[in-house]
Amino acid sequence: MPGIDACLDEAMALPGARGASVVDWTSGLSLGTAGESPGGDAEATAAETAELARAAAEYATFAPEAAVTEAATSEGAATEGAAYEGAASEADKGLPVEDVIVSTRTGYHVLCFVETTFDSSVFIHLWLDGATGNLALARIRMRQLAQRLVLG
Repeated sequence: MPGIDACLDEAMALPGARGASVVDWTSGLSLGTAGESPGGDAEATAAETAELARAAAEYATFAPEAAVTEAATSEGAATEGAAYEGAASEADKGLPVEDVIVSTRTGYHVLCFVETTFDSSVFIHLWLDGATGNLALARIRMRQLAQRLVLG
């Protein structure tokens, strides 16, 4: 199981990888970086991508399962609880959002959330070149990296 540095090395080995980082989306701090950063400032990139990750993970628009779970548990009504039981049990299995992909004119940004046994607020950010990167491959490999990443 790779640590942060090994994870970043594997991410940078992907075709078209320009930069990678592991970021805590609660604080906006980078836990590690490799390669380039858009705009040349790794800390600014970490803070900006953390805002995007936080929005995707917390807003019901992007994670409706989380809103359904909250409604079912907060209201506690038997009929609504029964109606949302399947959705709530699915949402309880992990983070409501797997990843976020932003495509720009020159590349892609892939933010892949890391699930851990504790309350995780970490994601891996990969910056891919649009001409040489393979978005499908990157998404698959990033999910694998996120599952194997050891934090500590």
